[in-house]
Amino acid sequence: MNEPLFLTPVFQERIWGGTKLNTIFGYDIPNDKTGECWAVSGHPNGQSIVHNGKYAGQKLNDLWVDHAELFGDSESDVFPLLTKILDASDDLSVQVHPDDAYAREFENGELGKTECWYIIDAEPGATLIYGHHAQSREELRSMIDHGQWDELLTKIEVKPGDFFYVPSGTIHALGAGILVLETQQSSDTTYRVYDYDRKDANGNGRELHLEKAIDVTTIPQSYTGGAYETDRLDGVTITKFVSNSFFTVEKWDVDGVANFADRDRYTIVSILSGEGKLNNADQQYPLKKGDHFIIPAKFGDYTIEGTLTTISSWE
Repeated sequence: MNEPLFLTPVFQERIWGGTKLNTIFGYDIPNDKTGECWAVSGHPNGQSIVHNGKYAGQKLNDLWVDHAELFGDSESDVFPLLTKILDASDDLSVQVHPDDAYAREFENGELGKTECWYIIDAEPGATLIYGHHAQSREELRSMIDHGQWDELLTKIEVKPGDFFYVPSGTIHALGAGILVLETQQSSDTTYRVYDYDRKDANGNGRELHLEKAIDVTTIPQSYTGGAYETDRLDGVTITKFVSNSFFTVEKWDVDGVANFADRDRYTIVSILSGEGKLNNADQQYPLKKGDHFIIPAKFGDYTIEGTLTTISSWE
């Protein structure tokens, strides 16, 4: 019988990071500038490691290559998704990501980076940047060159429970005081547009990537919020945020016993709050806030029991 693959996260220090990954999720973070928890990752810059069952100690992408039966059919040579939790204690740089074709040509075959955010927590008045007001590439270049950031960038106030789909080519940035779960393509390619003139400990500014950023930015670009389909079933409310060729992302609010059917593909599950248990045939696995795991392909029908909220995703 297949077992769920419980994963040990990898933590990344960032200039804008903080301590909420410890204070809210209880993770043993390396320092007080911990910005990212790479919770489910096969990317070489930070691979998750299985910590239970017969595959304990193995890296996620190694399993993807060596045990394809755990994941179902896929055309990807690498584990295609990356789940993160980001603690924006300070503003992130204003940035944009390439699509698959551009990254393949200019970033040594890396995947592009389409992503989405579920807002776990946000301090009152916290904002993020999504989109811009330039109407042509020439206007975009001019506004960047002249530092017209207030005129160029679109700011949106956020609250816990908000969701944002961020396709490649979108100029964006999380603002200070926001904690998000991010589901994205497995890519670590970021083009910085603006970094608030910050300096590192040695007095150096971080590198900008203006030519590539201008190349890949979608024009025109504006934010349009969406309404999401919700299914209320016995023991669970399922909110369907997005489903496309990159990923499907849902929120499962479990209260009681929720039944889930066997799938031919894997499912990524991140527990954002609460606790409970996963039941499959005669097997039972405890679940708690901060757990991240993969339900393998052909796992069988299963139940999740308890009071908890998850973000769940798959290709």
